[in-house]
Amino acid sequence: MSSQIETVAESPSDVVRGLYDALGRGDVPGVLARLDPEVIVDEPNQLPYGGVHRGREAFVQSVLGAMLGYADITITDAEVFEGPAGVIGTLTGTLTAHTTGEEFPLTMVEIHRVEDGTVRRIDVYTKNPHELAAFYARAETGTR
Repeated sequence: MSSQIETVAESPSDVVRGLYDALGRGDVPGVLARLDPEVIVDEPNQLPYGGVHRGREAFVQSVLGAMLGYADITITDAEVFEGPAGVIGTLTGTLTAHTTGEEFPLTMVEIHRVEDGTVRRIDVYTKNPHELAAFYARAETGTR
């Protein structure tokens, strides 16, 4: 009888599902555990946190920090599809502004490149980036 324990590597889609699960729970350390230390996250330029962010710390400060600084996020659905181009994730949910309580429906599609059990790159596409940017501007100023 062997005392070795065989481990099964997670599939790329499982890595992204784990990332989304952690995000949905607000588990920042769990999110970071799924990201490569040098992850590249490319967000739509229209958003207050838009642009290319390099590294986990930049992601936490520039993207998560900005998003959570303005609003609470509730993820209502996340689907993950794995294919030859990478892992595609769709997220839907609601943002609720801290200042006004305004709710904004969030729809995002993300293309993930996963290597060696971590997410190396995320290209983020939102359904309505200009409306989302306007929501963040209202949340920042406390107006509707």
